[in-house]
Amino acid sequence: MSTITADAATLTRKRILTAIYAATVAFLTYASVYAYRKPFTVGTYGGVSFWGIDYKELLVITQGLGYMFSKFYGIRFIAELKRIGRWKTSAILVGTSWLCMLVFALVPAPWGMLCLFVNGFMLGFMWGIIFSYVEGRKATDFIGAAMAVSFIFAGGFTRSVALWLRDSWQVPDNWLAFMTGLVFALPLIVFLYLMEKVPAPTAEDVEERTARLPMSKEQRLKFLRTFGVGTVAIIITYLFLTIMRDVRDNFMSNLWSELGYGEKPAMFTRTETITSIVILVMISLLVGIRKNIRAFRLVHIMVLVGFLLAGISSALFLTGYMRGDIWMQLVGLGLYMGYIPFNCIFFERLIATFRIAGNVGFLIYLVDAYGYLGSSVVILSRRIFQINLTWSQFYPAGVVIFSVIGIAATIYSLYYFNRKFESLKPV
Repeated sequence: MSTITADAATLTRKRILTAIYAATVAFLTYASVYAYRKPFTVGTYGGVSFWGIDYKELLVITQGLGYMFSKFYGIRFIAELKRIGRWKTSAILVGTSWLCMLVFALVPAPWGMLCLFVNGFMLGFMWGIIFSYVEGRKATDFIGAAMAVSFIFAGGFTRSVALWLRDSWQVPDNWLAFMTGLVFALPLIVFLYLMEKVPAPTAEDVEERTARLPMSKEQRLKFLRTFGVGTVAIIITYLFLTIMRDVRDNFMSNLWSELGYGEKPAMFTRTETITSIVILVMISLLVGIRKNIRAFRLVHIMVLVGFLLAGISSALFLTGYMRGDIWMQLVGLGLYMGYIPFNCIFFERLIATFRIAGNVGFLIYLVDAYGYLGSSVVILSRRIFQINLTWSQFYPAGVVIFSVIGIAATIYSLYYFNRKFESLKPV
């Protein structure tokens, strides 16, 4: 009996260590990938404009369009991704995106827009590839949360590195992205190697969360026929979360500058680190909930609370009842309370609840495609409709409006999938 107990304890300890290892490596890998994505947003590029639109905004839009196209293509690419050779695919994608930033540093404006488009397209596949290493496990909630909060932390940290390069080493705006990538090149190589060493899901993982397999076109269409209306509600919810999160992420430096904190680069890292820790703790609490439908319902509640926090804090800021730095912290926390679950837990528990033969990547890329499309439209609309508001005026007003719509869509999603669960009665 003691031998059985000792074996069980050893097995449990091994699972815990595997989960911690996978979470740590996934976090560090995607954080390093982020260094090839956002540091260019620190630059001002001389305030030049083309076609009546600020050059920096054009760069953000074109990179976002590249992301959008990669997400649409990724619906198929990630859904059918094989498990062998993922590190090679990752190396090619990140390497090409980095090369684009070298070309960006050398070519005159506005040709840099083409570089950012290709950069965005290449990097848009990386989330699905990295997540494919860790999905379908009992500990995926925790591992996925660690990976997902990496881009909260990395968004601030990589910008801080870019600011350090600019202020301490006088790196010009056009070279910031390439030089920041250089800083993270060796760490990323190491982390990709360590990702390959993550053990495969155990038989117990497969029993509880289902086997994660490539999805054919017929399987993807079957899913959409079965859950079509609910999928539309999810897309609407995620659309507005992505718009609010992406605008804040791309124009964070503008927002902080308008709020009077532009000369304090540590603010980027401090606020995002606090948000990362809070979100990681909240999502990690779901790991202990083994009943998938119950966890799936709680994730909906978390998204709802996130919308409420973002909307209310923005309303208070607009009416002068909240300081700018506190608002930036709370609106970020609220948005990521909604955004992060979609990137790690929401679809993981959806697949497990309804015993779907497939993978998370297909669903993430399906909603991501429309999310980035919406983000690009909102940024463009500010110029097309000549909305003469600063980012610190335009953004919180948008958050209030989108939060109301997001709350309605989330409530309907919860209602729909509860009804679907009762009607299908999955095993």
